[in-house]
Amino acid sequence: MRLLLDTHTFLWWIEDAPQLSEHARRLIADPNNDLFLSAASGWEIAIKAQLGKLRVHDELERFLAEQLSMNQISALPITMYHALHVKRLPLHHRDPFDRMLIAQSQLEAMPIITMDRIFSRYHVETIW
Repeated sequence: MRLLLDTHTFLWWIEDAPQLSEHARRLIADPNNDLFLSAASGWEIAIKAQLGKLRVHDELERFLAEQLSMNQISALPITMYHALHVKRLPLHHRDPFDRMLIAQSQLEAMPIITMDRIFSRYHVETIW
C-alpha cells in the first residue's frame, strides 16, 4: 500500500514518540508499504526549524535525507497539478501544508497517516 505521512507522523516516527498510534507504527514499519513524505512537509519542517519550534541535530538537508533513506521513505514532489488542485478543496481550514497534503492524497490516491481529524472533512482516506 502507498501511504502519505503527515508531518507530525514522520517526526513522531523518527523520534519513536509515544504519541504515534500503534496502528500507524505497524503500517510504517511494514516493508510491504511504500511510504511518502511530501515536499510540503519538508517546507513545514524548515519553517518550524527556522522559527525555533523544532530542533534538528544536524544540517536540515542532511538530516532529512538521512532519515528518508534510513526509513525507506520517498520524497513526494509538489507538481503544478497538485498546487492547482488546492483551489478545488473546500475551505474547512486554511493551513497551506495540510491543504497540499490533502490535494496530493486525492490526486495520488494515497491514504494519509495522520491524527489530524480535520482531514476527514475532505474526501481523503485517513489512517491513525
